[in-house]
Amino acid sequence: MVAQLQKTSKPEIIYPDSDGKPMADNTLQFRWITTIKTNLDWLFADNPDVFVAGDLLWYPVEGDNKKRVAPDVMVVFGREKGERGSYQQWKEDNIAPQVVFEILSPGNTAKEMYNKLLFYQHYGVEEYYIYDPDINDLTGFIKEDNILAMIEEIDGWISPRLGIRFQLAQPELNIYYPNGDRFSTYNEEREKALAEKARAEQEKARAEQEKARAEQEKARADKLEARLRELGISVNEI
Repeated sequence: MVAQLQKTSKPEIIYPDSDGKPMADNTLQFRWITTIKTNLDWLFADNPDVFVAGDLLWYPVEGDNKKRVAPDVMVVFGREKGERGSYQQWKEDNIAPQVVFEILSPGNTAKEMYNKLLFYQHYGVEEYYIYDPDINDLTGFIKEDNILAMIEEIDGWISPRLGIRFQLAQPELNIYYPNGDRFSTYNEEREKALAEKARAEQEKARAEQEKARAEQEKARADKLEARLRELGISVNEI
């Protein structure tokens, strides 16, 4: 009697949504991550096929949950917007993020950033930007012959993919939309919204005052006309 061999099934591979690390180490780094991510959301708000994410784990290889990285901000052209627990590339038409940003904090090491550079280079990133807000330093890399080569003149550089412009200023980096508007923080946008609301309320109050004044003038004119009629005077005769 030949014993049948039991079929063995491969264990399911889990791709965790978190690496247990914080999104940011301090408020300055967090502000820059959220500013870049939010403004890129606004930039591509009308394009359903541009996916922008912040601190999202990217798994480039199916079956390997050890090869992963969570860019501070990444942009993927050719993938629809939507919620994701992680970016599993084989489920995304095998499209790698084309643009990534890293915002440095004092805790980042040279070895860590070098390994990230190699990772992004190997798995197909086209543009890679590193900003250190503590010293106001920007470094950029652009894909050339499958190598992420350093951008020599980063001040005034315009991203080929994003169309945004980087301007090294004091006390910190300025980033501009293709139309020339500057990237703004949430607080700046809130201040602008509050100012716009105040202007709208002032315009509304002024319009209501004009309407009330016009109604008062009409009431006076009507009253005068009625009095003249009582006196037997026709308004048309005046």
